[in-house]
Amino acid sequence: MTAEVILSARGVVVAVGGARHPGHGTEILHGVDLEVHAGEVLGLIGPNGAGKSTLLAALSGDTDPVAGEVLLAGRAYRDYAAREAARVRSVMLQDSRVSFAHLVRDVVEMGRSAWTGRRGTNEREDRGTDRALVDDCLRDVGMLEMQDRDVTTLSGGERARVAFARVMAQQAQCMLLDEPTAAMDIGHQERTMCSVRRTAAGGVGVIVVLHDLNLAARYCDRLALLGDGRIQAVGTPVQVCTAERLSGVYGWPVSVDGVGGELWIRPTPINLSDDPK
Repeated sequence: MTAEVILSARGVVVAVGGARHPGHGTEILHGVDLEVHAGEVLGLIGPNGAGKSTLLAALSGDTDPVAGEVLLAGRAYRDYAAREAARVRSVMLQDSRVSFAHLVRDVVEMGRSAWTGRRGTNEREDRGTDRALVDDCLRDVGMLEMQDRDVTTLSGGERARVAFARVMAQQAQCMLLDEPTAAMDIGHQERTMCSVRRTAAGGVGVIVVLHDLNLAARYCDRLALLGDGRIQAVGTPVQVCTAERLSGVYGWPVSVDGVGGELWIRPTPINLSDDPK
C-alpha cells in the first residue's frame, strides 16, 4: 500500500521581482510537480541556482506560488493558522545564524512553541514532557553538555546541529531541511543523516536539500533532481543518478560507479586545457 502523501506541489510556478501573475517578473520554478510521502526521505539535489531553496520555501508555505498549489496533509496553507501549520511541518533554513543571544537550550525549546497551551492537557505534565523531549534532541545532536552556551558563540557546524535539534523537537508530520549538513564535519554529517532516517522511520515525511550527492544517495529513499527550475528526474538514487543525466544537469562530466553495494558519484578529473566552459 502506498504511504500517505504528506506534502505535494502541483504545477508550482514561483517568480521573483514582486510579480503576482505568470508571465511577469522572472520565473524561478516552472510548473513543478512533487510529492513527499509519510515515512520517506526525499532528497532534493541539483546545481547552484536550480531552484532548490526556492522550491523548499514554496513547500514550507514561506513563498506563495504565482500558479499551481502546495498541499500540506491535503490542505492549502491558506486553510491553516500559523500555529496549526507548525504542528504539521517543521523547517530548517539554510542559514542557521541567530541574531540575538539565546542559550542553546532556549533555541531548541522554541521548537515546542507550537504545542504550548494546547487544549485538554495538563500544563505541568506538558512542561515535563517537553523538557525530556528537548533533552533527547540535544543528546541526539551531541549538544546536551553545551546547552547553557550562548548560541552566538558557536561555530557554524554547532549552530546547524542546534537548529536541527529545534526542528526535531517540533515533532511535526513533515520535516523540510535546507542543506542541514553543509557546515558540519563528516562525522556530524553522518550522525545527522542517521537521525533523519530514524525520524522518517517513525512515519515522518522528510524532504532534504543536499549538495553532497554521495550522502544523498546513501540516505535518501528517493531523489528529485532539479535543474533550470524544473524537475529533471524523480526516483530511487540508482534511477536518478546516472552519469549521463548528472553530467548534463551539472554541466560537468560525472562518473557513477557501484562500490560495495553503494553508488560512488564523483566529478571526472580533466586537464585544465580541456575545461568544458
